[in-house]
Amino acid sequence: MNRTELSKRTRPCATDKSHSGKAQSTGFGWSSGNWSGYAISGKKGAFRQISGEWIVPLVKPTSSPTYSSAWIGIDGFKNSSLIQTGTGHESIGGVVRYYAWWEILPAAETVIPFPVSPGDHMKASIVKLGSGKWCITLSNLCKSWTFRTFQRYTGPQTSAEWIMEAPQVGGIITALAKISTVRFSRCRVNGKSPRLTPADGGIMVQKKITVAVPGSPNASGDAFIVKRVYRKGKPLVHSRSPIIVRS
Repeated sequence: MNRTELSKRTRPCATDKSHSGKAQSTGFGWSSGNWSGYAISGKKGAFRQISGEWIVPLVKPTSSPTYSSAWIGIDGFKNSSLIQTGTGHESIGGVVRYYAWWEILPAAETVIPFPVSPGDHMKASIVKLGSGKWCITLSNLCKSWTFRTFQRYTGPQTSAEWIMEAPQVGGIITALAKISTVRFSRCRVNGKSPRLTPADGGIMVQKKITVAVPGSPNASGDAFIVKRVYRKGKPLVHSRSPIIVRS
């Protein structure tokens, strides 16, 4: 990995009050410059376990660098701690790259040395085993591999997330990659459905332009999509069905 890759961090979500009106107009609860998806909050120690599945999106090559990640995590929403695992999908110099990773802030991400391709079905979990002791597991169900690591983490456990992100590189939030729809499913927190509602969802706004919006959760509140939005896309509004935007 080059030095730019090693400097990558996942910046915790800072909700963007200047674009809160945009989020509300689409029926969702928050906006951010780097996150889109669903996040739930609770009191200290509320979240001991999170899991979820997603389909790795396809990235369209771009001449300028663009990035995206899909992941699950505990903390990071309105706090500066975060334990997470996911997949990265990026285009640098017109070359597209897919990979798996895990991360505990403030350390840099650790790349998982197993193959990832667009369309792969990923399954992830993060579980607290005891005081400060956690297990991070990521599986690629299409390529039949599972990675597991045991780590120490002492964050406040006040939020849980299922997110599609424009990660931070060299201290700067990157431009979001041109990706296909990301589909999250079988979301669980503390072993149960999080019963997500639109108020838990957030849109991504970059340079005053909405670039990603989640669909409504399914009837069970444990599955949703995140759609990459382009400037010419149709207006987005909350509906009981997943939002479809034609680019």
